[in-house]
Amino acid sequence: MQKPNPKREKLTILLAQVFISCLMALMMTFLFSILVAEGLTPGWPLRWLEHFLAAWPVAFVLSLFVGPLAFKLAFWVMHRVAGPA
Repeated sequence: MQKPNPKREKLTILLAQVFISCLMALMMTFLFSILVAEGLTPGWPLRWLEHFLAAWPVAFVLSLFVGPLAFKLAFWVMHRVAGPA
């Protein structure tokens, strides 16, 4: 069995944050642009792309701060509810 590689694990977490922030920004801008803003109008795809490209970097930067906090909260809750393993 291979030993864990801390550098690789950190890169995996960073890559996961890239994917998560991308997908969340994609879905959120899609839903808000259709349901709240304008609906499916002729220029909608370009406006959606513009909103997505603006939202993704913000989502990624925020995920860098929120991600570790979310893991700590999840760990804390699981140990409070289930007790130590």
